[in-house]
Amino acid sequence: MSAAWTPAAPEQHLLYVASPGTRNYLEYGGVGVLVFDIDNGYTFGRRIPTWSVPEGGQAENIKGIAASAQTGRVYVTSLTRMIAIDAVTGATIWDKTYDGGCDRMAISPDGTILYVPQLEGPAWHVVNAATGDVIATIETKSGSHNTIYSADGKHVYLAGLRSTSLSVADTKTHAVTSTVGPFDNMIRPFTVNGDGSRVFVNVNGLLGFEVGDLQTGKKLYHVEVEGYQKGPVKRHGCPSHGIALTPDERELWLADCANSAIHVFDATVMPPKQITSIQARDCVGWVSFSMDGRAAYSSTGEIIDAATKKIVATLQDETGHQVQSEKMLDLTIADGKVVRAGNQFGVGMREK
Repeated sequence: MSAAWTPAAPEQHLLYVASPGTRNYLEYGGVGVLVFDIDNGYTFGRRIPTWSVPEGGQAENIKGIAASAQTGRVYVTSLTRMIAIDAVTGATIWDKTYDGGCDRMAISPDGTILYVPQLEGPAWHVVNAATGDVIATIETKSGSHNTIYSADGKHVYLAGLRSTSLSVADTKTHAVTSTVGPFDNMIRPFTVNGDGSRVFVNVNGLLGFEVGDLQTGKKLYHVEVEGYQKGPVKRHGCPSHGIALTPDERELWLADCANSAIHVFDATVMPPKQITSIQARDCVGWVSFSMDGRAAYSSTGEIIDAATKKIVATLQDETGHQVQSEKMLDLTIADGKVVRAGNQFGVGMREK
């Protein structure tokens, strides 16, 4: 179907999957943003073009995806650049390269600002989401990598591959004002709760996670998965690369690449308590949730019913090949406009 495909239903729930979203492996979805119809069993709808691959060249890894309901745009980063796309028409709005490359970014709640980490570099670019222009730079010298905006838009959490501490930036001044940690090893994926009081981090060498206090800056808990061994991993170099809270914050879901599994924890108690595990078809390198919390999205392309913990769908592209990606989010479109936008991080949505 064409990039200008228009949903038939008055309100439609769609899953946007950026590819190649598992390294640069084209066999798991090719190149582009693949759109799936959630209301019709996650069937393939269309492919939105991003970057063409030069003849004889290699596709660039997709590093992150973000979206805004306020502007109706989807943003995708690769190793070197970022593109802004109209979510409904599929049209490219702007496409820019950035000094030091790009990694997994975050967008402000009002859709006006993007914090874009350099590719494991010393800094984050603060970017005008309307134009793609850099308006400020924050240097942490931490190996800039993963980024999350707070729900109230007042802070941005900055995690680097070469730091055991999480940096917290003030979005008014675009400056680091505090840190959380140190944790037991270098921080990898992480998530935060809705009221900005807790952070849950993956760290190198740990099949499990650690919990930090975003207010005091202290590490609170160290949690290891029980009943499973670390084992060798296909990618990312760490046992757990992916962590997500359900939107209601009652559960914490944890990726396990070595055992191709997702481990589920009761997050109503602290430290969270392990309650069950879900077997996946491949190395799990990321996990997130639909906005309504009913579905979990595994990087393996498997859709999991959050209540029953059962796999209910698997993503396939227009050729019938399985799709895998660590960069996906859901959107709701009504009357030709984006009215709600999810995120790639599995952040908590419960306020005090």
